[in-house]
Amino acid sequence: MRIYCRLALGAITVAASGMVWAQAQPLPGGVYTCVDAKGRKLTADRPIVDCIDREQKVLNPSGTVRAKVGPSLTAQEKLDLEQKEKREAEERGRLAEEKRRDRALLTRYPTKGVHDQERAEALAQIEAVAKAATTRLNELVRQRVAIDEEMEFYKKDPNKAPAYVRRQQEENAQSQSVQKRFIAEQDAEARRLNARFDDELVRLRQLWALTAPASK
Repeated sequence: MRIYCRLALGAITVAASGMVWAQAQPLPGGVYTCVDAKGRKLTADRPIVDCIDREQKVLNPSGTVRAKVGPSLTAQEKLDLEQKEKREAEERGRLAEEKRRDRALLTRYPTKGVHDQERAEALAQIEAVAKAATTRLNELVRQRVAIDEEMEFYKKDPNKAPAYVRRQQEENAQSQSVQKRFIAEQDAEARRLNARFDDELVRLRQLWALTAPASK
């Protein structure tokens, strides 16, 4: 019984959608024509219900095709179409963004020389920061030598060493750790920078080749 009810409800829904579709405002002066599921060629002055599931042509009085009316879509078909259009829109957006980035890249780096110069300047800044940290680390190492020499007097029992000496030893160890970590971060940043410039250069070579004037 429930199955029959669902089938009946489905038939009513389809019929209702067909009626709404068929009652859509027809194109003035147009003749609708189609071939239905039974192979019959049908014509009318408005959308043809028997061809709701297929394309219909709208003809001018001269017989030329004025427009085409697509088939009425089910809910799932509409969803599929919307998803397809969304994917296509996203792809168009991605391509537009890619073109925008390419234009910006070419504007910033019209030649390889400009690109190489910016890479060198960026790496020089990182190197200067790392060098300063290395200089500071060397100072801390020399200080640690002096602190350790003072701790030699308390080698048998380090707990008897003055508090300020133990504090200097601890602070020196922490400072060295900070500088070593900072130097490692600068090394990692230099690698990231080189990787970025390498990737850019691959794309730039392609763009330069495309925009290069054709040789005679």
